[in-house]
Amino acid sequence: MTISIPSAEARPQRSEAGLPAIAAAFARARAEGRPALMPYWSLGYPDVETSLCVIEAIARAGADLIELGVPFSDPLADGPVIQRANQIALERGITVSRCMQIAARARASGVSAPFLAMGYLNPVIAYGEARYVADWQAAGADGLIVPDLPPEESDALKRVCDERAMALVQFTAPTSTEARIAIAARYATGFIYIVSVAGVTGARDRLAEGLRDYVERVKAHATGKPVVVGFGISKPEHVREVGQFADGVIVASALLRHAGDAPDPARAAYEFVRSLRYWA
Repeated sequence: MTISIPSAEARPQRSEAGLPAIAAAFARARAEGRPALMPYWSLGYPDVETSLCVIEAIARAGADLIELGVPFSDPLADGPVIQRANQIALERGITVSRCMQIAARARASGVSAPFLAMGYLNPVIAYGEARYVADWQAAGADGLIVPDLPPEESDALKRVCDERAMALVQFTAPTSTEARIAIAARYATGFIYIVSVAGVTGARDRLAEGLRDYVERVKAHATGKPVVVGFGISKPEHVREVGQFADGVIVASALLRHAGDAPDPARAAYEFVRSLRYWA
């Protein structure tokens, strides 16, 4: 099956893109007194067409930003739910280029929420860093998340992203020292991704103890950059609680688990994301 990227003329034009679009999304949420909501979906899962419908559905449900997972065979930061989704997508022929094509089709359908392409470093290098950034931007992405790229080794990719006003998100973990947090905050563009627990992704029943204090530590180094909490966010009450002290929340495994095997994944994803919008 061939999926073509619509031409720039055929895609709806957004008023803002790249870093300005991301900043505007956080500003709108902040003005409404709530956290920005960023659902995640693995592109190509359970198949190309369904994943496109899911992206469109979670945008309609009120996602402020959307994290687009680029499946990879060795996703070291991901737990079993995302690993399974990635493996199914890979077995059905998903590639980096096809992921970009799905994103471009979502843009052509009218989805305007900022896209963050989340993919691992090996495919970035194999694709070519400059080409990877340029092609993701052409497909409608506003930034990149590369979880296995240390900030000190990100200069080349960050330079290309900076030239195109694309975000390059950096991570902090509960085990990060003050020095590591400061480095991540200095290199981050778009926002800082706060990993709420030590370990891999996965829905959890309770938030990590001490999360507020940990977020405040990161915010002390953030110099105004948004801080977003991911890993373990799975319920409306989690979103409500984290929204009291963070700028945004990422919901990944819980959404995939709820909607991936549903008879109608797009409808299930829409209903799940709507349920997380406690302010609606």
